[in-house]
Order: sequence, then structure tokens, then C-alpha cells
Amino acid sequence: MNTPILSDWNTPFQIAPFDAISDDDFAPALELALAAHRDEIAAITQTPEPASFANTIEALEAAGEALDKVLSVFFTVAGADSNPERQALQRAFSPKLAAHYSEISANTALFARVADLWARRDTLDLTPEQARVLMLTHRGFVRSGAALTGEAAERIKQIKARLATLGTQFTQNLLADESDWRMQLSEDDLEGLPDFVIRVARMAGEENGMDGPVITLSRSLIVPFLQFSPRRDLRETAWRAWAARGANGGETDNREIAAEILHLREERAKLLGYESFAAYKLETEMAKTPEAVKDLLMQVWEPAKAQAEADAKVLSARMREDGLNGDLEPWDWRYYAEKRRRAEHDLDEAALKPYLQLDRMIEAAFSCAHRLFGLEFAPLDVALYHPDCRAWEVTRGGKHVGVFIGDYFARGSKRSGAWCSAMRGQAKFPEPQAPVVINVCNFAKGDPALLSYDDARTLFHEFGHALHQLLSDVTYESISGTSVARDFVELPSQLFEHWLEVPEVLSEFATHVETGAPMPDAMRDKVLNAANFDMGFQTVEYVASALVDLAFHDGAAPADPMAKQAEVLAGIGMPHAIGMRHATPQFAHVFSGDGYSSGYYSYMWSEVMDADAFAAFEEAGGAFDPERARALEAHILSAGGSEEPEALYTAFRGRLPGVEALLKGRGLAA
Repeated sequence: MNTPILSDWNTPFQIAPFDAISDDDFAPALELALAAHRDEIAAITQTPEPASFANTIEALEAAGEALDKVLSVFFTVAGADSNPERQALQRAFSPKLAAHYSEISANTALFARVADLWARRDTLDLTPEQARVLMLTHRGFVRSGAALTGEAAERIKQIKARLATLGTQFTQNLLADESDWRMQLSEDDLEGLPDFVIRVARMAGEENGMDGPVITLSRSLIVPFLQFSPRRDLRETAWRAWAARGANGGETDNREIAAEILHLREERAKLLGYESFAAYKLETEMAKTPEAVKDLLMQVWEPAKAQAEADAKVLSARMREDGLNGDLEPWDWRYYAEKRRRAEHDLDEAALKPYLQLDRMIEAAFSCAHRLFGLEFAPLDVALYHPDCRAWEVTRGGKHVGVFIGDYFARGSKRSGAWCSAMRGQAKFPEPQAPVVINVCNFAKGDPALLSYDDARTLFHEFGHALHQLLSDVTYESISGTSVARDFVELPSQLFEHWLEVPEVLSEFATHVETGAPMPDAMRDKVLNAANFDMGFQTVEYVASALVDLAFHDGAAPADPMAKQAEVLAGIGMPHAIGMRHATPQFAHVFSGDGYSSGYYSYMWSEVMDADAFAAFEEAGGAFDPERARALEAHILSAGGSEEPEALYTAFRGRLPGVEALLKGRGLAA
């Protein structure tokens, strides 16, 4: 295994040696790692001794170290710094990996050992954590099809391989559409745009080799353009391009891919004995059933829709004041909402942005983590996969906790959105292992970089995920960090967003880029008072996407997903001037893999808890109450997936929450 990826990483804290790894290394390293993993699995099945927790479950936990090293490096760069070579490798790797993991889950000798342990679980004298790992391992095998035989077993292998290929293709098509489109602006087209939008548009033009400013489909550029440009014709062009991603015809069109994915998921669920893919997927989540998900979403939909409709009337009136008598359109909403915000809250995002420097917001997130959990962050000078990346060593009381990497700027080689991933998860078995965690965002680059308030919230959100990884304190990596139910995983991230809203945090870290002066109290109060501004719009665009996702998977797969999307939106009375946050052809959460399929609702399920959890701090000694911080770390952040999420949350709060705190937090309560 003498390749840069698979050799010993003699780097600070064994961070991947990105500067020594080339794209040519990935394919041979993967072949070696797959072979090593197969040998490790074979060694387990060929053990002559009866199955024990040590020789089967712990052996499984320890297996695959080489494969983890290869995939952690490859998928980091494939998502955040793609190129044609990496895209080709991803297309080649996806079915190969699906076949590999199918081979393991279909290994009858291996499953027999796991099933034997499960049958004897009451006699094994396991710790609670070991019992949990055994349960999750057995359940994972069964849900992967290990109990199937004959044609059914072979068919589920084929389905997994095809789904892996389709998910990769969906993602790459979306990236192609996002990176290929650009709208060049003349100097006259810049009229009315704030300086920060003009600056970013000029930088985008330079990066794209064009003479002059351009608008791209990077969210950090197109959203402020829709917000501030007085040119309705240009807003319409930009919005239509944004809405058409993945649905432009030709090789990058995702509509037929989405249809095939949905049919394959339905077939897979039925092979496993479930009525629908939603029933299969939700069985292991907090929600448990599609009915529970729909009930939550509709409790939020009705008040959100009512608020959005009331807001639409106000925005339409403002549009008529500009001499426009037609309907309010999706490319009008953000523009007139921004004008309304300036008028009603005297809050101008162009005036706000100079107080939200990226570096200061990173400091703010670190400061909150220090005050709550005692963490310290020291910059690291290490080679990473892109010059924009930064790294910090995380310590507590002088002891190493982990490494945090931030990759914050948008670029054409990075898929859209924001995410957190662990290149290495925390574990104590087979030996202590500290986490290496990455936050990836898509903020507009600048010197210095300035954020919108929504960008700053995204930074805090992703850092909440990072804290879940960094503070993990379990024995087995399979249950460490964010290895929890999908509708529980967003709790730490959404909860951490609340600390951005703490007045003392803004007072200390929201300082002017030129003068260094703190944000004036009056502006800070306006920001906080406007926290729920346009919440009808934000909630409607999100819940509509979640309801469409659920409808796709709850019942027979639709022959035409676009027709099904239209049917769902018509059925709930989707306001004309609001688009889904993620329409089907660009819904990467749902179609790039199984992660959020039937699970896009989970942000809102977690929000029910995060609103209630932050209220626990407010009811105690305030946002930095030490007792509540200790409880949050002990019962949620450090616990990973060591217990059922209901038990973890109840241990923290004493009870499970209702939807009331969410509606109140969004300003939608009656």
C-alpha cells in the first residue's frame, strides 16, 4: 500500500497529505483499499470460534481503515474542488462502491454471525453502548437486504449500484448547469446595486475570464442580485436560469434521472417488505411514519401560507407604486421584500454587510464554543486541498480535541450549498482517534469577505454540526458525532444558530470593516427585531419542498415527477410568487443520494427541538448558562448515536417538545 493516500500520514495530527496526493493516485488506492477490506471481512467470517462481540462486531468496526482514508480524501475534493478527472472518477467509483457494500451486506456467513449475536444479545453481558452498536449493526444488515435470498437478493444489489450511478450523475449535471450559466452586465446594468454586489460581480467576471461584471448561479451572488437589482427584466432572466437548473434539456437534464431514482427506491422498499420508500426510510427516524411528518408540515404550512399571502398583498402594492400592474412574480419577491424591510425596519443589508466580516463571524463562532464548552482554536499551517481552506487545532484545557477546517468561498469547482463532513470521526476503539472536521460554504469572495446576515447564520449552522463531531465522546466510530437519526442531526446545527442572535455576541464581533466600530445598538436591535421578517416566504418555500419530497416517496413512484410536483403544489395552494426552495431537477438533498430522501422535513422536525432547547438556556441563566451547556454536551453533543434521540433529548430537557415553540420562534403563532 505504498501510495500517498494509504501510507502513514506523517503530518500534523495525521491530516491528509493533500499536497502529496494527485488525481492519479485515487483509482489504484481504491483498488488496494477494497481488496484489503474484503480480506478483513473474510477473516471475520473464517474465524473458527463462535461469534462474539469482539470477533464480529468490533472486528467490523475496525475493518475498512484503508478504505476510509481513500474515500475521506476523495469525496472531500470531489464535492468541494471538482474537476473533469474527479468527476470521471466519481462516476466510476459510485457503482463499484455500491457493489462492494452490497457484497458485504449480502455476505450470508457474516450476517449469520451478526444474527447469532442478536439472538443471544440478552446473554452477552454488553455495555449499553455495545448493545446499541449490535442493534444498529443487525438492523443495518436487515435493512440492506441481508435476509433476502435468490432473485430478490440479486435484484437489490443491482438497484443499489444503479442508484449510486444515478445520484452521481444528478449531482454532476446540477454542477454543470450552475457553472456553465452566466449573465454579463454592462456598466448601466449595475445601477441601483450596492457596492458589495458590484464588487462580487466584477470578481466573478474576472474568475470566468470575462471582460466586465457577471452574474452567476452561485447563491451568494444571484440572491443579492434578485434582492437589489431594479432591472426587472434582468431579475427575470436570472431567476428563470436559477429555477431551470437540471431542467434545460440535453445531457444535463435531471428529470428522467429523478423519475428512475424514485421507481428504484420504491422497488427496493417493496423487496424489503415495506409499503413505500417513505415507510422504509422513516422507520428509523424520530418521526417513524409518513403520517407524522405530514402532520407536522401541515401544522406549519397553514399559518406560513396565510402570512405569505398577506405579505404578497403588501409587496404587490409596492410594485404598483412603481407603475407595474401585473402579478407579483417570483423574480419580484426578494426585490420588493428588501424595499419593504428598509422601509419598515430601517434596515439596509448594504449598510449591514460591512459589520459582518467573515473573519469576525468565525471568531464569534469560536468564542461561543469557548464560553459554552471551553474549546480553544489555534491556526494550523498545513497543506490543504485548496488555497482558500484554513485549519485550526481545537483543544480544551491544553488537550487536543480535534482539527477544524473551513472552506468558505464559492467557486465553480464546488457544488452549491453548505455542509459539514468528518474526514475522520471520533472513536476510542481500536485506539483513540481525534476528529478532523470540515465546514464547506459558498460565500462570495472579497478582500475582506463580507457576509449577509443569512450567510452568518449559515456559518453558525455548519459550525453547530462541527461541534457535534468535535465534542463526540463515544467508543465506536459508527455511532460518533453526527451518526444519528436524520431528523435529529439538525438539532445541534440549528440550535447553534441562536447564539448569533445573542446581543452581546453581535456587539462584540459585528464590527465595521473600515472603522472597527461595533455595530450600533440601534442597528443591532433592528437586525434582531427583523429576524422573522419575510418568514412567510422562507417557511413556504421550505415546507413546499418537504411536502413534495414526502409525496414522491409515500406511495407509488410517480411516472412524471414534474407532474407530481405540480399536483402537490396545486393541492396545498402554493402562492404564485414563491418558488420551491429546491425544485425537483435541482433537489440534490433528495436525489444525489438517499440521505435526505423522505427526510427533507428533518430540518423542521429538528427546529421543533432547537427552539425548545434554546428556551432552556433562556429559562436558566441565559445563553451561556454553564449548567445548561454541560447538559447539552453530556446528553446530545458528546453522545452521538449511543441512544435513541428521544431519550437523549429528554435527558437534556426533561420532556419532548411540541410545535408551539417553533411557531412562536418563526413569528407564526396565532
